[in-house]
Amino acid sequence: MATPRSAGSAKIADAARELLRTKGPSAVTIERVAAQAGVARTTVYRRFADRDEMLTDALKELADPPGPEEHDISGEGRLRWVVEHASAMILDGIGFGGFAALLSNADPAFSATFRTVLQVHRRALAEELEAGVADGSLRLHGDIETMVDSIVGALLAEYGRTGAIADDWVDRLVALHRGVVVDGR
Repeated sequence: MATPRSAGSAKIADAARELLRTKGPSAVTIERVAAQAGVARTTVYRRFADRDEMLTDALKELADPPGPEEHDISGEGRLRWVVEHASAMILDGIGFGGFAALLSNADPAFSATFRTVLQVHRRALAEELEAGVADGSLRLHGDIETMVDSIVGALLAEYGRTGAIADDWVDRLVALHRGVVVDGR
């Protein structure tokens, strides 16, 4: 679970994620984040050595989702948790502009930082699926990495097709995967 941040660090992290989501990684500079957060640049530099450290801190909160003690651990509950948290890395984290920059490697420093954080996040998702397989609430036919990729791919396809993510997207994706990983069909 994430360590609580000071109010100043939380404002900086929120500002960095907002700039990343709305303007892409090139907009995430110490100066712009400070302005967005309403703090002095020196405040940012007191907390972070450079942009990469600031970005890593802003994204690591998303990489450390709440544990199973904080959600329904039935098969469908675990599946819903994985769908919600796999999509949150894009929706609440880097945004579609950040994802496009990741795919094109437009900002290699951002791509490297994000991939490092993403590995921690994906491990948490995999552990949740593994726990469901271990307790019998999930029957996974295939590997966990592909399962997570199918969720992220469906998110990107929905956005590409419609330009938005419908309010019922999580419900539809859980229903689609439920037959395979919960009911075992």
